[in-house]
Amino acid sequence: MRLSTLPTSFNALSRCRRSLSPWLQRHLAAALARCPAAGGRAGRQRGFTLIELMVVLVIIGVLAALVVPNVLDRADDARVTAARTDVNNLMQALKLYRLDNQRYPSAEQGLQALVVRPTAAPAPINWKPYLDKLPNDPWGRPYQYLNPGIKAEVDVLSLGADGQSGGEGRNADIGSWQ
Repeated sequence: MRLSTLPTSFNALSRCRRSLSPWLQRHLAAALARCPAAGGRAGRQRGFTLIELMVVLVIIGVLAALVVPNVLDRADDARVTAARTDVNNLMQALKLYRLDNQRYPSAEQGLQALVVRPTAAPAPINWKPYLDKLPNDPWGRPYQYLNPGIKAEVDVLSLGADGQSGGEGRNADIGSWQ
């Protein structure tokens, strides 16, 4: 039987099914059952059941409960890493200042001496700009400069997330001695 000779309406197909082979009858019946225009089950199914929607919402909730805490912790870790990098960069600039001027900036001159020529004594011998600008720590506060330092000759530190001296975890001080 050629395709061009097959009837085009579903009713006509159903009537001529008896003349088709059993194999073709089974496949035609399965196709008609899936076809919405023929009144098959696909035509009656219009959406998701309430249970299916609830299962999807539970799955999304479980995934969110697992992922969100990890993402939030990563932001805190990134801030701590950025603070450590800044402290290391400030210490490198201070070491260059010392090489050129035979001493670190005084406590009064502070880290600003790395950007602007100090006017307070002791006057630097061979001053040049060591940084374009002073960074703030990732929490928006200026870095602390101690001369003399507590742990070394000079110390640079961030007071951490809480802005208070000491602390633990993300609130811990981040210093040049670490």
